[in-house]
Amino acid sequence: MPPGTPTPTARPARVPAALLGLAFVLVWCTGYPVGKLALGHSPPFTLLELRFCGAGLIFTLLALIGRVGWPQRHDILHSAFVGATSLALQFGCIYFAAARGVSMGLIALVTGMMPIATALIGLAFGDPVGKLQWLGFACGFTGVALAVSARIHLDSSAGIPAYAAMFASLLGISAGTVYQKRFASAVDPRSGLALQHAVGAALLLPFALHEGLHNDGSPALLLSVGWLIGVNAVGGLGLLFLLLRRGAVNQVAALFFLIPPVTALMDYAVLREPLTLLQAAGIVLAALGVYLATRTPFSARPAAAPRSYPAPCE
Repeated sequence: MPPGTPTPTARPARVPAALLGLAFVLVWCTGYPVGKLALGHSPPFTLLELRFCGAGLIFTLLALIGRVGWPQRHDILHSAFVGATSLALQFGCIYFAAARGVSMGLIALVTGMMPIATALIGLAFGDPVGKLQWLGFACGFTGVALAVSARIHLDSSAGIPAYAAMFASLLGISAGTVYQKRFASAVDPRSGLALQHAVGAALLLPFALHEGLHNDGSPALLLSVGWLIGVNAVGGLGLLFLLLRRGAVNQVAALFFLIPPVTALMDYAVLREPLTLLQAAGIVLAALGVYLATRTPFSARPAAAPRSYPAPCE
């Protein structure tokens, strides 16, 4: 290089989206068994208060240490809406349903409809969905149904409100994901998620107070809450935020097809629970569905939202 030539500034390595997606699926899967364990030691809304407050505090500290910008004006409202839907409504309803006795298999099946619901909501905003994506959605949902079929059972003692809550949760995560991509992805993930968790905690506080903020304080509760905060909230939601900033919302949503099958694989590998041929077929179909749903030609993908701040891992 000739003398006096300025040295080019090296850009941070960009983590491949496929690697982020794999990490997200693995992290998100752990939330179901850990959340079920924690519900044995705390009522649902008290548990969520612990989770949201703990994660909100961590994201606030990360934002302060990184000296990142905080959402301003309309960005505050956008982030607040995502916190109300993707956090308070989604997790509040899921934890309520699980605490009332709804089977985790049925919860996983309804959650597996999320990519389809997200695509339908996106259509109202003009987001295109190609034939290959619809085929991928069909394969993915069929795979989810096969993977969780052995764990689905109806318990009349759970009550109609608990079963209705599952579909409210589906609406919350689907609407929140679409809204996040379109209106709330420009802020820094650390400050944005801090605000979202503050809103989620504020909305669920009256329900937690109604429960008396009761929990048994056992080591099992502390360990499970620590996992839900550090791994699922900080890790999982942080990865989801970054994935939505990079890719089309339907492609990111398609990853949710993999969560029930991968959870079944984890149960087989860790807990030695049997893995049937039906479940194995479901895993293959779900993977095929995600592959097809993410093969959208670049020209058909919606333009990425404008970015005001660099993402930490980009």
